[in-house]
Amino acid sequence: MQQWFETPPGQYLLAWEQAEFDRALPDIFGYHALQLGLPELDTLRTNRMPHKWLALREPQPGRTRPALMADFSALPFEEASLDLVVLPHSLELNTDPHTTLREVERVLVPEGKVVICCLNPASLWGLRQRRAHLYRRLGFGELYLPDAGEFIGYRRLRDWLRLLGFEVESSSFGCYKPAMRHEKWLDRFDWMDGAGPRWWPIFGAAYFIVAVKRVRGIKLIGRAWTSPASAATAPVPLANRSHRETEEFF
Repeated sequence: MQQWFETPPGQYLLAWEQAEFDRALPDIFGYHALQLGLPELDTLRTNRMPHKWLALREPQPGRTRPALMADFSALPFEEASLDLVVLPHSLELNTDPHTTLREVERVLVPEGKVVICCLNPASLWGLRQRRAHLYRRLGFGELYLPDAGEFIGYRRLRDWLRLLGFEVESSSFGCYKPAMRHEKWLDRFDWMDGAGPRWWPIFGAAYFIVAVKRVRGIKLIGRAWTSPASAATAPVPLANRSHRETEEFF
């Protein structure tokens, strides 16, 4: 997967995803944020949380960025201790994406957020990948995308999130260019990135989801403000009233 990200389509995909992270994460507040995998992207660079970590499943030679080695299905964090978890292709490149997502739910605080990006199987890239798998069974052809993990459909992932108590806050699709290997051909289809969101919005090569962890029974209570005028609404007897008026009052 790392080698594929160095190809022209890989660089094209990373550029779109980095822009999406830079747009979505500055307004997510808290203290502790975690990125799971894909050190090629600095997903948290625009976020202002004071404590940020990058977690990898195994060391990657040549990487100077410090990272925490961890199993994504057993994160070394306490329950409800993180405000934000980012998963750039961390689910589809995982042998057990369900367990990883449950672990993310465990370590997030109530109202904490998870941000996920995945390759979209319902796209031109996904179509070419399925066709390449068929050709390989016949003994020829090569894959366009890395043969690492299982790509997860957009609606399928939304169902997983809903079952774990997450509410999807926003979503977007991108990378509408055809599955071309060379930069010259990709550049010729620049117009598709402008037309795609309007004419075929859900068929981008990648999708991006921001979801918030909802916990039943949690109610945010603000400060109780008392209007000064309400204190003067109760009737108060006057001392200089006549005896008859006083009797009528009581």
